[in-house]
Amino acid sequence: MSTASAQFMFDVGSPHAFLSHEAIPAIEKRCNAKFEYVPILLGGIFKATNNKSPVETLAGVRNKREFHALETARFVKRFGVKPYTWNPFFPVNTLNLMRAAIAAELEGVFEKYVDAAFHHMWVEPKKMDDCEVAVEAFTASGLDARKLFARAQDLEVKARLIENTQAAVERGAFGSPTFFVGTEMFFGKEQLREVEELISGK
Repeated sequence: MSTASAQFMFDVGSPHAFLSHEAIPAIEKRCNAKFEYVPILLGGIFKATNNKSPVETLAGVRNKREFHALETARFVKRFGVKPYTWNPFFPVNTLNLMRAAIAAELEGVFEKYVDAAFHHMWVEPKKMDDCEVAVEAFTASGLDARKLFARAQDLEVKARLIENTQAAVERGAFGSPTFFVGTEMFFGKEQLREVEELISGK
């Protein structure tokens, strides 16, 4: 069995990152592999690469949005995951959420935090850039939300998120989800098939 690993550059503000997150556990099990989750700030990547969100890039292009929906439906079926629920507050400013993800790493509750963040963004969607809404949501998920959001303001935490984001851009990333297997980069949830093939050694 393979023991290869992959890196997952993610921002919880991306519904496609959410779908990837939902698909990853089964891939890890099939391949005896582990995905390293790396928090990045999608807004920072967009700014550094002059990229825009699909909501903007698909606007006004005939048939493209419809194909995008079809592609997502195929992904959901192929990987056996539940579709996301559109967040009516999109786009959500994820700066504090992603800083809190770094804080959660330092506090030893990273996996629980990431699960909760994706849940409250794309399963039971809320206005997660409202601080009180976010605190209430994470507290309901069993996390010490006020502690995490307080630590999210530490200079060390802020610097690490910036470093993660800049490093991703320097390696070629221009959006989320982005995956790396060694030096090989893959962009978009559909590329998870290629990621799985590479880490499984097939």
